[in-house]
Amino acid sequence: MAEEKPRQFVGKTEFKKGLEGAITNESSISYVDGANGKLIYRGFSIDDLCAGGGGFEETAYLLIDGELPTKAQLGAFSKDLAGRRAIPQEVKDLIIMIGSRTHPMNTLRTAVSVLGCLNTKEFEVNVENDLDIAMSLTAQFPTVAAAIQRVRNGQSILDPDPSLGHSEDFMRMMTGEAADPRTAEVMDMALIIHAEHGMNASTFSAMVTNSSLTDMYSSICAGIGSLKGPLHGGANEATLNTFLEIEDPAKTDEWFAAAKEKKQKVMGFGHRVYKAYDPRAVIFDPIANEFAERAGSGHLHEIAKKLEALVVADLGGKGIFPNVDFFSGVIYNAMGIDTDMFTPIFAVARIAGWSARILEYLPENRLFRPRAVYVGDLESNYTPIDQR
Repeated sequence: MAEEKPRQFVGKTEFKKGLEGAITNESSISYVDGANGKLIYRGFSIDDLCAGGGGFEETAYLLIDGELPTKAQLGAFSKDLAGRRAIPQEVKDLIIMIGSRTHPMNTLRTAVSVLGCLNTKEFEVNVENDLDIAMSLTAQFPTVAAAIQRVRNGQSILDPDPSLGHSEDFMRMMTGEAADPRTAEVMDMALIIHAEHGMNASTFSAMVTNSSLTDMYSSICAGIGSLKGPLHGGANEATLNTFLEIEDPAKTDEWFAAAKEKKQKVMGFGHRVYKAYDPRAVIFDPIANEFAERAGSGHLHEIAKKLEALVVADLGGKGIFPNVDFFSGVIYNAMGIDTDMFTPIFAVARIAGWSARILEYLPENRLFRPRAVYVGDLESNYTPIDQR
């Protein structure tokens, strides 16, 4: 029996795949209470923020600045954002060139790179400059995302209207039509709900990248790349595609039985942190029903509810419940938004959270440097190339 060789491992360390439970830093930005199904932004529940009437601008201010704004502060902040929404012609040209050839998240990521190339202060890494970049990117993300959707549909890019609110103008730039008040309100809620969510994969990616003291644009590109994945931001695309595949509510039981037989993951269920019902899904559920009925796609919400009942009956005892992705796609679909655009909308919201986290960590920055448990050989015998 071969002698067991020691591993390159020092100290007592508990190893869990995916860094589950690992502590990366201290933060006062958001708290995900997985056991009780609550999401808190700087002490305020997302339920109150969604119902408060301050819109996405209020939540972005709260996350980035650290406190709720006064009416005057919110007005100034909203005016500042609105004045930054325009994107350079070079970015428009890029979107026209590649927007219909690749996934929207690829175009968004590349557009952010171009914005960085055009900023002469890109490499000035300090809180003041990064805050300025964060404000610009938070303002420009809806313009870029809307431009991508229009190019993909063979339509011309629309410039922003600074007289409109953030979500209202986002919808107008995407659809070419003024959004009705309820649609603008719900898009505001969607952006609030998606703005921040603890140390998730894309936030961690952005922070790890920024901890090397690279430029803000590179860090945000890292976040976009992570968010694109189907296990993160791309899950709402996959979830809606499941509903479209089932097609008929009467076929839901048959589809689920087949999925169980194949041990197929049902997208939109479960979360690494939540072991209770995702509070974001609680907010989205009735809105999904409302908008699906209004758009004539009520069968999609009906499928969602039937599938929810089946999965929760089977796996609810293990803490598996619908997550935020389960209903959001139904809402966006009812708004007439292309399925491929669901994840860019996520990014339009999450840019505020990414920015807040980077800015919070920067003053006492320390390069992230985790370790891996080495399980390879320690004493391999080298054979010269001419003997192999």
